Amino acid sequence: MPNAPIAAVVLALVLAAIGVVVLRLRAASLPPDVPNARSLHAIAVPRAGGYAVWLGFLPVALLFPPPFPGGVAGWLPPWVALTIISARDDVREVGIATRLVVHACAALWAAAAIATTLDVSLPAMIALAVPLALVIAWGTNLYNFMDGSDGLAGTMGALGFVAYGAIAFARGGAAAAPYLALAAALVPFLAVNRPPARLFLGDVGAVPLGFLAAAFGAAGVANGEWPAWFPVLVFLPFAADASLTLVGRIARRERWWEGHRKHYYQRLAQLGAGHAGTLRVYAALMLGTAASAVACARFAPALGALALSFWLAVVLIVFSKIDYHWRNKTKMG
Repeated sequence: MPNAPIAAVVLALVLAAIGVVVLRLRAASLPPDVPNARSLHAIAVPRAGGYAVWLGFLPVALLFPPPFPGGVAGWLPPWVALTIISARDDVREVGIATRLVVHACAALWAAAAIATTLDVSLPAMIALAVPLALVIAWGTNLYNFMDGSDGLAGTMGALGFVAYGAIAFARGGAAAAPYLALAAALVPFLAVNRPPARLFLGDVGAVPLGFLAAAFGAAGVANGEWPAWFPVLVFLPFAADASLTLVGRIARRERWWEGHRKHYYQRLAQLGAGHAGTLRVYAALMLGTAASAVACARFAPALGALALSFWLAVVLIVFSKIDYHWRNKTKMG
């Protein structure tokens, strides 16, 4: 269907916009994100924006299924499980053990769907599925870790899935429909999530979104849609911040599973950039990595690893600057 991407984008935009309007009208009855010592916001904000995003995306994904190994059965059941447990967590905190079990099972389901379509032996299939499940589980969680500043997660999702859609469109129009639909479904949400945010994604939005970013990215590699470096480069600002922060907290023997304000984006906001300034810095990084990933995958795949190395160096320089100013601030404090 040559017009599938256009139809998908329009439908997703309309449905997500309706969802945002309904949520705004029902704001008083939505689960609030009440500020605490680990928050960057000062007032309670409803955390249910994910429902509007999924209202826009899910019907399109069923009409124009993503090219996922095993079809809809490969990604939808684990997505539903993650959405349900995350929705529950938004209303009343779910224990970390329960959440991790659901996350692990969801990641294993998607990884198995991808691995079973590969023409390899059973031992090789298992050897591929286990580390792939770890990657998907980490992608699921890192997106939630990074959803703590206005506009940040929505912007990364929109740019990331536009990048996926751009490559899929170049390979064959209709395949781009679900990726572009998810990017489009985030646009109405961003209208009320940009600084100062009036609606948050909530776990119901961030966790399943991270799952789709990782699972669709891995499936694209398995399907030959893009090289392995492509999804990493697209989502590099999120992956690098979350990964380096986690490694640092583990190295310092902190309770790494608990909420905190030590991510680079959190420290940047506390240094005076605020939500708007932090979004500008990270949006520039996101746009740079996503655009470079698309350009390399489309026109110069051999330069992909070099582009990844370049942007990793840029991100590390930005993080080093944040570290430097943070140390000075804490010394003076």
